[in-house]
Amino acid sequence: MTDRMVQAYYRHEHGDDPVILQSPSDVDALIDALLSSDPSENLAALHSMERPLMPAEVPDHELLAGVDGESQVGVLAFMDDENFVSLAPSKGRGEVSYFIMGNMTEFPSCSEISIALVRQAIEEFLSSGGQRPTGVQWQESEFW
Repeated sequence: MTDRMVQAYYRHEHGDDPVILQSPSDVDALIDALLSSDPSENLAALHSMERPLMPAEVPDHELLAGVDGESQVGVLAFMDDENFVSLAPSKGRGEVSYFIMGNMTEFPSCSEISIALVRQAIEEFLSSGGQRPTGVQWQESEFW
């Protein structure tokens, strides 16, 4: 495995101490943690440590990855110069909400995909040094 690293934030205590992902097993652990978390913590913000920081010392990108254990689906959003949300191959259940550190984030209809695809996308994000995953169909986001 490479020395690539991703910081993950999904619980309140991660604000000052993010979880570090370095391998596919770390990605599996993240998905398992989100699946077993309280629904108020089922979305993670991911930042590659390979990409530069903006002048304000904040990342120039973000991958949001969420999983809903009850419905057994997940969602992705990628933000850098443009904003994208995962696109489901079939009609979704309407607008849905996921929660990061207790804060709600809304996603559009037809954005929920399989948990396996969410896992694959996070692994690609890690291995690519923070690029938008290519194994996912994307739609431009109107929410952000």
